[in-house]
Amino acid sequence: MEEEAGVRRWLVDITRWRPSPGQFDAAAALLPSHERPAIARFVKEDDRKRALVSRLLQYSLVHHVLRIPLHQINICRTPEGKPYLVLKDCSAFPNFNFNTSHQGDYVGIASEPICLVGLDIVSISKPQGETTTEFISNFSSYLTDHEWNCILHAGTSSEVLTEFYRYWCLKEAFVKAMGAGVGFGLHRLEFHHEHWTDISIHIDGEVAKKWRFWLFKLDEMHLASIAKGHPEDAVSSYKTALSTVSVTKEQLNSALESPEEAFTLWTVEQLTESLE
Repeated sequence: MEEEAGVRRWLVDITRWRPSPGQFDAAAALLPSHERPAIARFVKEDDRKRALVSRLLQYSLVHHVLRIPLHQINICRTPEGKPYLVLKDCSAFPNFNFNTSHQGDYVGIASEPICLVGLDIVSISKPQGETTTEFISNFSSYLTDHEWNCILHAGTSSEVLTEFYRYWCLKEAFVKAMGAGVGFGLHRLEFHHEHWTDISIHIDGEVAKKWRFWLFKLDEMHLASIAKGHPEDAVSSYKTALSTVSVTKEQLNSALESPEEAFTLWTVEQLTESLE
């Protein structure tokens, strides 16, 4: 199908890339100069790596999918900080959009040609110096009573922690797909599911029928979630960046109901080669 052509799910394990300073600078030099200060501002090497790989993924994916020469790729950011591609005309992919995420060992990107897409990756790390319940209590204002009860009754402290991160991951993916900023009230969102399949969202108590969600276990310590939804639900600043928010019912249903595939693992070397 034509619509499937713009769908990508890419993942990089940054622990497998141990560049020398020269190799790091060479990879960064492939990016437009305006992207580099945002990478250099990080003090920790791992944070710089995540920032660099996130941008390499964006430019590689756009180049790979849309065949745009690297020097012609124009990626901007909304006031909320969401990256988007400035695209003059792309009839094959009327709403081509992407979302990146990075935490722990992984940096990922997801793209869609028609519907909004949000990606979130979480690293399930045990709380330091406090119990799991104390740690999760810090986030209770972002959860509904229903979600809070589901989390607390998930089982062992390890299962409780994982359950919390599942809900958190889904909320973040939805907010990122819409292009909303950090001020969006996560407590307005409530997720329902059948053993973490057939996941649905209620916004302010109303079920949102034009959205679909998926959860992935990347490994024992990392989860990823994908949110897909109608372009009309984008926040106003992001909506203006999209080519069109009017999507036919058939187009939307086809995009929402298409099965989610596993992520494709890329190395940094593969990304840099694709841009050279």
